[in-house]
Amino acid sequence: MNEKPLISIVTPSLNQDRFLRETILSVLGQENADLEYVIIDGGSGDNSVSIIKDFEQDSRLIYWCSEPDSGHYDALNKGFSHTSGEIMAWLNSDDLYLPGTLSIISDLFQAFPEIKWLTTTQHVHFNARGQMTLCRYVGGYNGQAFWRGSNLTGQEWFGRALIQQEATFWRRSLWDRAGGRLDDAYSLAGDFELWTRFVQYAPLYAADVPLAGIRKHEAQQTAVSRKAYFDEATKAFRAAGGRPYGRLQSTWRRALWILGGHRSYQKLPAAVGRLLVKLGILYPVKVCVWQDGRWTIVDDYVV
Repeated sequence: MNEKPLISIVTPSLNQDRFLRETILSVLGQENADLEYVIIDGGSGDNSVSIIKDFEQDSRLIYWCSEPDSGHYDALNKGFSHTSGEIMAWLNSDDLYLPGTLSIISDLFQAFPEIKWLTTTQHVHFNARGQMTLCRYVGGYNGQAFWRGSNLTGQEWFGRALIQQEATFWRRSLWDRAGGRLDDAYSLAGDFELWTRFVQYAPLYAADVPLAGIRKHEAQQTAVSRKAYFDEATKAFRAAGGRPYGRLQSTWRRALWILGGHRSYQKLPAAVGRLLVKLGILYPVKVCVWQDGRWTIVDDYVV
């Protein structure tokens, strides 16, 4: 078997000493993966630098700095410029990987070269104490559904689920093809703007296991500025050509998801599935599952 792909993870941080150590441990505590890690601190005035220095002896922490920057996505661009791994992702300084996440990512990208980017069907939340408080099935992903607003929630149209940033990984080749940087003109929704570029070049696969979680707490940036995030994401969505569902279609799609979205549609008879896709009721998706002692990709459907 070929060598494991090198995975590059970047953590941007500013005054997050309350959570930073736990985040770093969730990265450097990963096993069975070839990892390089970069931390970009924005010149914190708290104990963040001392925490980072505690991990300097780990050879996987290949670079870190603490200096002023121009914001979250500027820090990420700076961080990624110090990386060389085939697989890329970022983990914010209050979020967490689950045990075994990078091993799964390594295996999936190695086994399936057709996967250019990958996320999860299982959204996870943690509270301020690091306790898992939610693990919710959100289904797979489809490019046509993306452009109808299915992955932009909180709007007047039907949005089934956001693409969970902390659980999303991609190949450097896709990153380069899509421009090779995050748009730092966005202060909050630079992740969603990046997805609008990725989805133009490659389908998004999903692993049917939880991979990472966002920490929900009172000072969380997206919690404090939730409306501003969605306003930015909507701007990026429409600028890229997104056409959201109308009111009527949004109503019945929302109802169908509430009634049956928690179930996998994988067991539908093939002819029924094809018919529902042809009618535009369901969308086909590719999901990575563990079956018979190995990872495999199965066809599934979502509303």
